[in-house]
Amino acid sequence: MLTLDKIYHASFTLKKYIRPTDLIHAPKIHPGSDIYLKTENLQITGSFKVRGACYKISQLSEAEKAKGVIACSAGNHAQGVAMAAAINNIKALICLPDGAPISKVEATKAYGAEVCLVEGGYDEAYAKALELQKEKGYIFIHPFDDEDVIAGQGTIGLELLESLPEMDAVIVPVGGGGLISGIAYVIKSLKPEVKIYGVQACGAPSMYNSLASNEIQRLSEVSTIADGIAVKEPGKNTFELCCKYVDEIVTVTEDEISTAILTLIEQQKLIAEGAGAVAVAAAMFGKVPVAGKKVVCVVSGGNIDVTILSRIIKRGLLTSGRTCSLNIELLDKPGQLKSVSQIIADLGGNVISIHHERSNEASNINGCFLRVELETRNYDHIEEIRNALINKGFRLES
Repeated sequence: MLTLDKIYHASFTLKKYIRPTDLIHAPKIHPGSDIYLKTENLQITGSFKVRGACYKISQLSEAEKAKGVIACSAGNHAQGVAMAAAINNIKALICLPDGAPISKVEATKAYGAEVCLVEGGYDEAYAKALELQKEKGYIFIHPFDDEDVIAGQGTIGLELLESLPEMDAVIVPVGGGGLISGIAYVIKSLKPEVKIYGVQACGAPSMYNSLASNEIQRLSEVSTIADGIAVKEPGKNTFELCCKYVDEIVTVTEDEISTAILTLIEQQKLIAEGAGAVAVAAAMFGKVPVAGKKVVCVVSGGNIDVTILSRIIKRGLLTSGRTCSLNIELLDKPGQLKSVSQIIADLGGNVISIHHERSNEASNINGCFLRVELETRNYDHIEEIRNALINKGFRLES
């Protein structure tokens, strides 16, 4: 049974392994609301997962520790288990999807764990871990559907109540449901008026679908940049806890996640992975009621591969109107490029690339096309530049 005593015990036990993370005020995330960020992306190992993993392993008997541990993960639980195993001087084998970010794979190895890469996603890694556990006799450390793991994640709820007792709501990323189960159990037990909202990616809405149908649903596939919450099926324990203690689960799109990552970088100087940014995305895009309220967004992790980060930043710039592409049909004569450039410059746009192409069979024989990539302030700025070009007689392709 999950109890408050167990979570308080987890909090005491974890003091020597982890650090309480800061709660940062971030009102610009959603004007008209009072947003705070729980920065678990700055936790040891870069994610909240170390809490549950460390507490679970601390509760193993010496005989169990002697067998070694095995786990499956999209990357963050892997690092938590690897670190906890190293602290306890026990063997750890981690099954990771072969598509896991390189940074997460290498970080797991750096803690001393053995890594087994499995073709597919989290669920395939889970199946492989169970197979190896039966074969070798390891102790399996579940990433979310385990009461000790949930108790470890629930220590975040205790920290939130201590740091911001007047909060109105908490927004939490949801994959398998271990994080939100622990936080919701603590907060609803001690301060039931606080709303608990969960967030999933549109491409991996397993808990969202399960709560909507009032029974556990398994997805046939998942697809999202938020690899840390790309879980096909929630756990039995986490589903029951969410049914009882979570007020609502919502979903966010890939573009909304990308914009949230970019916003955290620019406004808060924080790096979040896709899974870590979904709570901020839900607040930014009004997926849950935050206006006029004190709301905590849990930024659950920051372990993002830099190559993925560069693509996400580009996507976020496009989504927020910070960059745009204009296709302009021109007459192929001197001075046209100068005129276009002058209009853009006068309105404060910044040209970052230009591609000039002679006309094709569908256009004027004396025509040409100009593709201009711009840095802009927002969508209103883009529209202002488009209208100015049209008013000067230039034809823009949609």
